[in-house]
Amino acid sequence: MNRLTTSRGEFDLTRFPEDPRDPLRAWDAADEYLLRHLDGIDGEPADLSGTVVVLGDRWGALVTAIADHSPVQITDSFLGQEATRANLARNGVAADAVRLRTTRDTPPERIDVLLIRVPKSLALLEDQLHRLAPHVHSETVVIGAGMVTEIHSSTLKLFERILGPTRTSLAAKKARLIFCSPDTRLPRGTNPWPRSYALPAGIGAVSGLTVVNHAGIFCADRLDVGTRFLLENLPPHDGREHVVDLGCGNGVVGLAAALAGSEAQVTFIDESYQALASAKATFRANVEAGTTAEFLAADGMSAMPAGTVDLVLNNPPFHSHRATSDATAWRMFNGSRAALRRGGELWVVGNRHLGYHVKLRRLFGNCETIASNPRFVVLRAVKR
Repeated sequence: MNRLTTSRGEFDLTRFPEDPRDPLRAWDAADEYLLRHLDGIDGEPADLSGTVVVLGDRWGALVTAIADHSPVQITDSFLGQEATRANLARNGVAADAVRLRTTRDTPPERIDVLLIRVPKSLALLEDQLHRLAPHVHSETVVIGAGMVTEIHSSTLKLFERILGPTRTSLAAKKARLIFCSPDTRLPRGTNPWPRSYALPAGIGAVSGLTVVNHAGIFCADRLDVGTRFLLENLPPHDGREHVVDLGCGNGVVGLAAALAGSEAQVTFIDESYQALASAKATFRANVEAGTTAEFLAADGMSAMPAGTVDLVLNNPPFHSHRATSDATAWRMFNGSRAALRRGGELWVVGNRHLGYHVKLRRLFGNCETIASNPRFVVLRAVKR
């Protein structure tokens, strides 16, 4: 846990799930820069009257600091929402002081202040600006914030094209602010998201089927090579009753499992609301009407009761925002072991250099390499 010091007060903040060994803070210099600007430390204080919307607040630092203005937080991250709830409670702020929304929810009808923590994904920014633009007016205060490495000319062009004239601040501690003056007369065009493409041949039951990707999903215009390698080496169905596509992304792996065993119950799990919307759309586009599946926003397998799953299929991420880490994969592996029935299996695809076989052998007591190529391995661990 770390303490964020602002002119509004001091706030104890942490990421989610809380890990005392985690060296990363729940905020960075861009959050600090934005809060200083709002408080008038670098000029006139911003008017936060009316409806305040905060887009992309990663761990709730911004809305916790300005909770007295009853902000609306919009996020793509389940973990970000859980961090916000925990940080509000940790700092004695009532849970209803901040209205929590996802990127798939309808925005407030009128937005008077729009604060944007620039996301890693330019596509997600484009999608969200399109969704929010009809709700801003000519007097809406629009301020973006990001690290210098996160703000590019393409970022500014999106603000210009969808919202209106845009300028940037000087850099401070490698962070920068974006100021945008909304022009409601702009012909901003239609939102290009979601997008669809057909899967290539040679990958079993899903060859040629349609994939739907909402903005912000990894490899939105093609099948990523790691997922393709897993699809080419999926286990036979063998009557498995409950299959989980863990970290499902656009859901193509879970779709393959559903098509391979029509009697199987398939659960799609991701912490991204955009990913779950993609997985649901991909599933619905390719299965018969009435075919069911479950779609869960969760921290890995934490929502799964112990001993209820036969097979987990997993292509784990090895980064959190811009930080490289195996913490997420480790939580996924631990959660999978707890949720699997005895004899249940975890199948993982990953880059060879990540060394997942070491972690799986330590956790399960066994690990078999099912397939490998110069870049990837598919690993199988069985709960004994």
